[in-house]
Amino acid sequence: MTTTLRRSGRDPVRRRRVTSMEVLCALLLAALLFQAPISALLDAPGLRTGSTVFVAVCVQALPFLVLGVLISGAIAAFVPPSALRRLLPGRPGAAVPVAGLAGVALPGCECASVPVARRLMQQGVAPAAALAFLLAAPAVNPIVLVSTAVAFPGDPLMVLARFLGSLLTACAMGWLWLRVGKADWIAERALRRVEQRSAPGAGRWALFTETARHDLVEAGGFLVLGGLTSAVFNVLVPAEWMSSLGGQLVLGVLVMAVLAVVLALCSEADAFVAASMAGLPLIPKLVFLVVGPAVDLKLIALQAGTFGRSFALRFAPLTFIVAIACSVLVGLLLLGGA
Repeated sequence: MTTTLRRSGRDPVRRRRVTSMEVLCALLLAALLFQAPISALLDAPGLRTGSTVFVAVCVQALPFLVLGVLISGAIAAFVPPSALRRLLPGRPGAAVPVAGLAGVALPGCECASVPVARRLMQQGVAPAAALAFLLAAPAVNPIVLVSTAVAFPGDPLMVLARFLGSLLTACAMGWLWLRVGKADWIAERALRRVEQRSAPGAGRWALFTETARHDLVEAGGFLVLGGLTSAVFNVLVPAEWMSSLGGQLVLGVLVMAVLAVVLALCSEADAFVAASMAGLPLIPKLVFLVVGPAVDLKLIALQAGTFGRSFALRFAPLTFIVAIACSVLVGLLLLGGA
């Protein structure tokens, strides 16, 4: 009897945990069993529009998110920290513009740049330089610039204006972080070395797989949250409101900046959306193209999940203001009053 009690004290009964896979299977089974009533419930114009927007945002962003986590895993597994530090100038102030220009090499959107920026921090790169890369990469890479040129065939200066406005925003935020940023604003988990999660003796490919899997699962949930918010906005805001902005430059700038945040479009597709808004001057359209890749709902959600809420609550509003100022300045210099 005593032996039994002791054993039961040492080995308490383990409660079986419900995993995400079991929840997914249960949801799929419920959808099959109740397909008819669910279809009738969702057969509404607003819900159809919202579901289309949600799927479009996620489908556009997911390939580049996967690209980002693969690059993130490759950096963690195959690139030694000393190599990254040698590529950037020793002084953080000089490293910021170099890191911003390095964004040209990453053909992805903001979803891809977040995990890469975190991995750069974990490998010893100064946060100011990593954040400059995070903001520049979605807007200055060749794919985005080519899509902008295709969307604005009659306004070739829009490509240069977008490049300069986005790069200036990234550098300004990097330098501002050096002045006012604090290390404790970034969540400790974002700076923890990824090798601590790997078993001793694990190979580089095992580390690459584990890092990519971890980043994809973590960032994917926040991408879904941003997509849902964007879908709700598209359903609730009437399209007629946009037609009343023609000829009102200041109001157009503010509305297009807010619209860039809430629509959460992929940077490879936003130029075609901006070009389709007939009647708007070029400067509000440029603001839309610069603000969107720097700060939108899904990016804020990704930043909050990756770097912590304290970081996102400070970084996102400041980026919003800086992006508007930089894009308006560049627009006035290159595009005039167009």
